[in-house]
Amino acid sequence: MPEYALEVSGLTKIFDRPAVNNLQFNVEAGEFYALLGPNGAGKTTSLRMVAGLLQPDAGEIRVFGNNAKTNPVDAKHVMAWVPDEPMIYDRLTPIEYLEFVAGLWGIEAQTAQKNAYELLDWLALSENSHERCEGFSKGMRQKVALAGALVHDPRLIILDEPLTGLDAGSARLVKDVLIERVNKGCSVIMTTHILEVAERMAERIGVISKGRLIAEGTLEGLQKQAGRKNSSLEEIFLGLVADDEHGQEAA
Repeated sequence: MPEYALEVSGLTKIFDRPAVNNLQFNVEAGEFYALLGPNGAGKTTSLRMVAGLLQPDAGEIRVFGNNAKTNPVDAKHVMAWVPDEPMIYDRLTPIEYLEFVAGLWGIEAQTAQKNAYELLDWLALSENSHERCEGFSKGMRQKVALAGALVHDPRLIILDEPLTGLDAGSARLVKDVLIERVNKGCSVIMTTHILEVAERMAERIGVISKGRLIAEGTLEGLQKQAGRKNSSLEEIFLGLVADDEHGQEAA
């Protein structure tokens, strides 16, 4: 039996309509999982519920076996959340921000400082470590936010469109950091509209449409499911979503 970093079952969230509809998927420990879908498919809503930022109307979320509803502290302690819009404190420098976040996690000050400098060096922010974040570009802010998410060494990293607005160099650094974490046993679940990134980085891919999981598997498995051997992920994705739309209209 594989160890699951994340188990989602029956997850449902309704606003004026079902945004997430009985969603079910698992992410194995040490796995890079991409959650794909068109705009409005429910990707961000799903990840916000996994991260504990939004309460589901139904369903269950388990993080390394911890029930996120009945045992939220233990569930949150082993995960990190990185939204598409970086949320950092403009008046702090990167090193101050990372030491502040580490303090919230109860990390000893000397360890926190060591982790912070290592992350800033890894993300090419060492030269800016003592500058206030208020003047940073979006790419720099996104890297600071990612460093803040990693400073407590989480076992599950949840990312919502982490590469949006990044230049090629920054995007490459972020991807390298994520792959390095996965290679060390960390689990990653990520949404992205950049399908080439999902194709290259993810071990398994889930495709959702209108809040429902409509396909899941490796790239090869999705090719078989879609009947599109040797097709790119983009071709498979567009075909699956179009088939689901037509199926919904027929129903």
